[in-house]
Amino acid sequence: MKTLAFIGLGLMGQRMASRLLDAGFALTVWNRDQTKTAALVARGARLAADPAAAAQGADAVLLCVSDTAAVEAVVFGASGVAAGIAAGTLLVDFSSIAPDATRDFATRLQQQTGASWIDAPVSGGTGGAEHGTLAIMAGGNAAAIERLAPVFAPLAARVTRMGEVGAGQVTKVCNQLIVAANSLLIAEAVALAERAGVDPARLAPALAGGFADSKPLQILAPRMASHTHEPVQWKVATLEKDLGNAMALAASCHSPVPLAGQALALMRRHAEAGQAQSDLSTVIDLYRSLH
Repeated sequence: MKTLAFIGLGLMGQRMASRLLDAGFALTVWNRDQTKTAALVARGARLAADPAAAAQGADAVLLCVSDTAAVEAVVFGASGVAAGIAAGTLLVDFSSIAPDATRDFATRLQQQTGASWIDAPVSGGTGGAEHGTLAIMAGGNAAAIERLAPVFAPLAARVTRMGEVGAGQVTKVCNQLIVAANSLLIAEAVALAERAGVDPARLAPALAGGFADSKPLQILAPRMASHTHEPVQWKVATLEKDLGNAMALAASCHSPVPLAGQALALMRRHAEAGQAQSDLSTVIDLYRSLH
């Protein structure tokens, strides 16, 4: 695992790719918006013309793109990864996508190319990506995941194999259900404190270490209280997409998720108000508008 391809240089991918360069990997990069490759290329990464070219000669191909459709496009579309990846190569998908699609993609890739799929969605936000403290929840062959240990080491504080292909994405759906619903409840609490005459900036310090404490609380509540929504750390659209994946998975398993349904309705309402690309902390504005 010395030569890597990294496809998808958004909020998370840019930081993860940077850490792999710092760790000494030979890195080839591709991104739909090629302006996002400039900083990595300046530091020694090689720019590929398309995903197929990025995959050629790579020991592992790493993806971190926006959603299920984007994964399918960069892997199986024209000049996609499948056109360049070699048999025996590992494709590692850090994206958060639908578990059933992941299993389908893995089968298609194996049949078409002989390459193997590892779903390895991450949690920890942009801070975790920047500092190499992400949590990786992996699905796929155990020996293949073990082979990836040197790649995961600069990126994550913890890697957990959750089962076969798709199990990582199921785990990430559960993670995002909790994160998204929690973020909305944090907004409710901040708005309630404001309207009840308590300084909401004091909530996070006051609750630190108690049962209500969490990383989202400590990150989001101060930003909500101070109306600070830049730089973007989590996009509203991302959480809306992830809640949709949670609803679909729950329906396929006949598992009731009433809170997720309400969270999706609120997140979608906020996104449709023009906030889809805004930081998750802006959901406080939704609550400030409710009467």
